[in-house]
Amino acid sequence: MDSNLKDKYCQLKKSLGNMGSALLAFSGGVDSTLLLAVGKEALGENCIAVTIHSPLHPVPMLEGAAAMATRINVEHITVATDELENESFCANPPERCYLCKHDRFGKLVEMATREGISEVIDGTQLGDIGDYRPGVEAAAELGVRSPLLEAGFQKFEVRALSRELGLSTWNHPSSTCLATRIPYSEKITREKLSIIESGERFLTDLGLSQVRLRYVDDRTARIEVSAASIPTLASDGTRQRVLNRMMDLGFIYVTVDLAGYRTGALNEVLRET
Repeated sequence: MDSNLKDKYCQLKKSLGNMGSALLAFSGGVDSTLLLAVGKEALGENCIAVTIHSPLHPVPMLEGAAAMATRINVEHITVATDELENESFCANPPERCYLCKHDRFGKLVEMATREGISEVIDGTQLGDIGDYRPGVEAAAELGVRSPLLEAGFQKFEVRALSRELGLSTWNHPSSTCLATRIPYSEKITREKLSIIESGERFLTDLGLSQVRLRYVDDRTARIEVSAASIPTLASDGTRQRVLNRMMDLGFIYVTVDLAGYRTGALNEVLRET
């Protein structure tokens, strides 16, 4: 292991150990899985994983989180939420993520207080800070700690340490909630989320990587995939299959973003204004 990475690993483990007990907001993704594995090393049974079960997330995400928590041998709790009952959230303002995270983290903080758990933690790392992330502000307001950020982990270091520790998530693609596929001010509905989930599952099953199906409006879909997947997506056979499926889902116009997948694509509009 690289000496710098080893130092950060030791710092992370020490920081978690000093907490005494921790409740982790666990999605089963790259960052939170590393934090759970190191948390188990540092805290043993005093590290608990909590996953939010919400219409904003595909069911396989919840299943994957549960399976990973079992593999790491950590207590795993599921908390059901329904952000679509919040009209302010469904209006999809730029602070949408703040509204969601403030409610979710509030529930986790209440749970930790009730159970006598010292800290609520999440998997935020340095790579999450450069973009517009109002959810980070919500976490800070509620006293939620981000040990990976505190230890100075970049995303590539999270992946590198995950690989060193034998975690299967080390090379998993980044994932965010389905609401991030809908442009700000476009109303968020269950139907739209269902269409997005179905469409992304279809695209992923074609072997395309880092898939995002942007629900531009009721007529238009914009597909983002990794730059390496664009030639496959644009090939004659695949292109027609994708077009047929998107039209089945109700879209009339189907576009491909030639810039490829990048984090915070919908926030580019905010930067312009």
